[in-house]
Order: sequence, then structure tokens, then C-alpha cells
Amino acid sequence: MCGVVGMVGFSPVNVAIYNALQVLQHRGQDAAGIVTMDEVGNFHQRKANGMVRDVFQTRHMMRLVGNIGIGHNRYPTAGSSSAAEAQPFYVNSPYGIALAHNGNLINSKELREKCRKARRHVNTQSDSEMLLNILAWKLTAIESEVPQPEDIFKAVRGTIAEIKGGYGVVAVILGVGLIAFRDPFGIRPLVFGERKLEDGRTEYMVASESVALDVNGFNLVRDVKPGEALLITKDGKFYSSICAEHPKLQPCIFEYVYFARPDSIINGASVYATRVRMGDNLAEKIKREHGDLKIDVVIPIPDTSVDVAVQIARHLELPYRQGFVKNRYIGRTFIMPGQSQRKKSVRSKLNPIRAEFEGKNVLLVDDSIVRGTTSMQIVEMAREAGAKKVFFASASPEICYPNIYGIDMPTSDELIAYKRSNDEICKLIKADALIYQSLDDLKAAVTEENPELKEFDTSIFTGDYIVPPASGYFDEIARQRNDDAKADKAWNDSCDALDIYNIGDKNS
Repeated sequence: MCGVVGMVGFSPVNVAIYNALQVLQHRGQDAAGIVTMDEVGNFHQRKANGMVRDVFQTRHMMRLVGNIGIGHNRYPTAGSSSAAEAQPFYVNSPYGIALAHNGNLINSKELREKCRKARRHVNTQSDSEMLLNILAWKLTAIESEVPQPEDIFKAVRGTIAEIKGGYGVVAVILGVGLIAFRDPFGIRPLVFGERKLEDGRTEYMVASESVALDVNGFNLVRDVKPGEALLITKDGKFYSSICAEHPKLQPCIFEYVYFARPDSIINGASVYATRVRMGDNLAEKIKREHGDLKIDVVIPIPDTSVDVAVQIARHLELPYRQGFVKNRYIGRTFIMPGQSQRKKSVRSKLNPIRAEFEGKNVLLVDDSIVRGTTSMQIVEMAREAGAKKVFFASASPEICYPNIYGIDMPTSDELIAYKRSNDEICKLIKADALIYQSLDDLKAAVTEENPELKEFDTSIFTGDYIVPPASGYFDEIARQRNDDAKADKAWNDSCDALDIYNIGDKNS
């Protein structure tokens, strides 16, 4: 899961893209990058491992000149943290293209072979670099020196026909402008907005979430449609075309549960409002099926579950308390490599307020349970703080299957709910009761906010993948995503960063 942004303006875009990446930081904290295009026809780039505030210093921002640009926050889908895989990626032929990508391609092995046959070199293991080279390969068919809109859309159609998975893409092409496109099922989010200038001209921004538009004073126009491509030329002309066959909106429902910011609007649904409805529905289930629980207080696991917990407390007519203080400088723990590191991270991330637990039966509310490591540690912390009984509620259903469209959820064997009953999971996390949201109630929480949303990607709950992977794919991601592989990769990446990447880094 990553954050992407692209902008075409009539003044320098570097600060606006930086601002957008700041508010999209929750989508990726591993690396960040910006590429701008100046009027002369040159790219200017800065990218490195780290948070946005650390990657971009004043000297870097001053070099990012130009009225068109793209930005990226990186989240390592398969555990890789190599600085060489920070985005945007760049190729010099044809025209000169820089690209940033949110999501995951499930046919990357096949794409690598196609790149080889097309005599295009892919230098990393990143599927985003493969996507860039596939797009570049399709653009080579254009004969004119300056591509026309239909030339661009034809190349995007060819690209979409080759790639499989979930994705939101932004790219800049020298001499042309900004292009953006979304996968045929709209699994990964992508929105665009506009900002009217006093002289009547219009500036455009494309981003993973609407909050990136808000912070820069852009008005949200709409979501990029499934399989749709946008072209905003360097002089500000806007074009769009559906470039996928049989597009159908089935967005990832986990965006609403966990990843997106509450102040974003995705697929016409307020993330905040959907989380409020999740709380309503979960409270009704607790009343209906767990009315015997003697709950004294409702406490959220900050931050994504706060809105859910408030509604549960309101419906159950119970006190709501902030029982944990969160260290805001710790990243999201379920993507960290290794059980021991995740355990240490939970303890560093949250600290209980003893007065809210001591002598009480507490209902802890979290957005989800993935491996169970975090949940178990939090339950233990509540008991150590003096709780008599600890009940646990999850705003999402049981996560039983890996996500293959851009979220680094582990293989099934590492997921605590895989092939386990509710009672078994409850015992493993050491809770006195465990309540999961039902899948129907989760869907209803989103569709009630936007009735036009009929279907979703719910593969992490059901194992039904709307873009089916090839045979052997899960064995491959098991090798990439298990803890041992991540530990080895982290070591190799650190060596790579020390020995290779920093030497001769012109932007350092």
C-alpha cells in the first residue's frame, strides 16, 4: 500500500506535492520521492528512504522546479526496504517517463519476461519498475514526435491488457504532461480534483485519497473510474478515456477499515461515516449475541478504531475512555518484519492509563486482527494495568487469506484466524471474549454511505480473488512475505543502502 499524487499547475508544484505526501504519510512510511518536469523538458528528482519530512530538505525542494510533477510514499509490499526501489521510477525512452504506483501486480514474473523480450531492462525487483517498462514499451509504437491524446490512451489500453492486479498509477511524460490510470476493478483508490485560478485557468491534482486535494485547496471532482485513464497536458487540457475492457467497480473494503484517513472520501463514501456505521453495526451484534458480558468501559486501540468505539459505547450506554496513549512516531506494526520486533513495537507504541483499567471489565475495540501479535500484547497490557476481564471487539471480520493487491498481509499460515474458530483465537490472544464484525455488516456500513457501491474486494476474508493469481503465486509470496524472508531482505537492503545507493547520490 502506497500513496501517490500528481499535479499539473501554472506555477511550481513542489510544495503542493510535498503537502500531499505529508497527509498521505499513513499509506507508506518507508520511502518518499518527488519528480518534477520543467518547461525546458528536464526531470528533477529527489527520493530516499525515510519519512517525508526527513527526505525533503530545503535544498532538495529548491531543485524540484517545474509546474508538473508526481510524488510517492512507499510501503514495501513484500518487505523490501531497498533505497533503490524508492519511487518514482524513471526511463529515458521513449520521450522520458517517470512513474509512481500504488498497489501490486500479480503477474510480475510474466511481465519481467515480457520486458526482457521487448529489450527493456528492469533493474530492481519492484513490480512498479516493470509497470513503467511495460508502459514505455507500449508508447514506443507511437510514431509522432509529440503524442496525441489517443496515442496515449492506446498505450494505456495496451498496458492495462498486459498487467494484472490492483493499482493506481500516476506518470509524467516529457513534452506531454501527466497521465493517471486505475485498475479495471478500482481495487486501489484514485481521485482527482481541480483548483480554479483567478485568471480562469484550472489546475489539476490526482491522488490516492481526497485529503491530499483538501490540504492544497483543490475541490474533489470524482474518483477515477475503474479502468479509466486521465491525461492532463502540460498546458492544462484535460482528457479521459476508459481503457479497460469490462470495467467493474469492486474496491478494496479494507481501505475503509484501516488504511484510509477518516477525513478522506473514497468511491463516494466518507471514510469517517463508514467507520461510524461499523460501530453501530458492531454494537448491535454485541447486544444481540453477547448481552451477558458485564462491560464497564469501552476503550479503543488508537487511532483507526476510535470512531467505531465511540459508537459502540453510545449504543451500549457505557462510558467511553481513551485508555491508551499512543506514541505517534512509531509506524504501523503489522508490516514490521519478525515477531520480536513487532512485540517491541507494540510496547513502544502504546502505553496504558492504569486508572482506566484497574478493577474494570473492559471492552477493547480495534479495527482488525491480523497476525494476532498486536492484539495479544494489548490484552496483556490491559491485564497488567489491572483489568479484571478483557473483552475484544474487531471492526472487521476474520482475516484468513493474504492480500495480493497491495497490502502486505502475510501468508495464511501467519494469520491467526486461518483455520481457527472464534474460541481458539480468543484463547490465543488471551481475551475473555472475542467479537468480530460480520462481513455483511461491514459491507452494509459502506453501502449505506454510498448505495451505488454494490460489490467489494473482500478476498482477505473469503479467499475469493476477483483477479485470480496464476498457479504457484501463493507459494512465491509465501517465500517473500514470511518473517525469515523479511529479516534476510532487511539485512540485504541495509547493506545495499550503505554500500551502493548513497555513493554518488546526486540528491543527497
